[in-house]
Amino acid sequence: MSESRVGRTDLFVPQVGLGTAALGNFQQAISDAAAVAVVDRAIERGVGYLDTAPLYGHGLAESRVGQAVAKVSRDGLVISTKVGRLLREDAPRDETQYHDGVPFYRDVPTTGPVWDFTYDGIRRSVEESLERTGLDRFDVLLLHDPDKHLADAASTGYTALHDLRAAGLVQAIGAGMNNSAPLTELVRSCELDVVLLAGRYTLLDQSSLTDLLPACEEREVSVVIGGVFNSGVLVDPAPGASFDYIPAGDAVLAKAVAIRDVCRKYDVPLAAAALRFPVAHPRVCTVLVGARTVDELDVDLGLFDVDIPAGLWADLRHAGLLDPDVPTPE
Repeated sequence: MSESRVGRTDLFVPQVGLGTAALGNFQQAISDAAAVAVVDRAIERGVGYLDTAPLYGHGLAESRVGQAVAKVSRDGLVISTKVGRLLREDAPRDETQYHDGVPFYRDVPTTGPVWDFTYDGIRRSVEESLERTGLDRFDVLLLHDPDKHLADAASTGYTALHDLRAAGLVQAIGAGMNNSAPLTELVRSCELDVVLLAGRYTLLDQSSLTDLLPACEEREVSVVIGGVFNSGVLVDPAPGASFDYIPAGDAVLAKAVAIRDVCRKYDVPLAAAALRFPVAHPRVCTVLVGARTVDELDVDLGLFDVDIPAGLWADLRHAGLLDPDVPTPE
């Protein structure tokens, strides 16, 4: 698997990385053993970029990643976590972590996330994540979902990360969000190395093509793409399919079905096209896949190896299903 440089750092990451929200019991509880087995297989298959966060399972994902990494050499591994939320017993209920009253994370510790983008809060977050993982360092640190805390994230939050990088305690810093506009603000106002964008550079949504990606090109910031399947509709666009974690609307379903039909013409799985599409952009260094089982991970990695004829991308563009300026895989 080919690798790309992260910003102007000395870090290199493979084209596919492992996102670990599912390993934190996102929408479904799994055992420690099952989660660790997924990380084991990822490392075995050369998926050396592991992205986690305190929010994922309220610490479960970080702990499980740490259990797996403890068994192998860190050589060749790039491990990323996030800051901006501390896990506390007295945390108020965060409605953004529920849908119709049901929590996104199931059977998790009673500690909950509390927003904190202060200088000291960022430092505490890193220390607590190191303790949960059992690691002695992280390679990448990202401000996590600071949409409603952008001023703090760009000031005290960024300063804390900048100082950690300057001290050699982390190699790359950045931010991870689901929206491209606030990420673009951070890219333009801070000296970042990498950003993680979920769901906004996919076969269904290329909105970041006009703001974030040009800014990253100008500033030599790398982009990690998450949510390549838009939470399910780009795997199987059947009625009731999920788009960004809620049921997809009619217009979204119709577009996904149209894309799927073009893929069928070339005997290419929709999910394979969805996974391969983002890596064609020169600023994208890796795309994240998530899995609850070893078999799911193997399927995703197999999709990345599917041969996709150039005609498929041309047909999508001709049908108006892709932005005319979007780069596509060769």
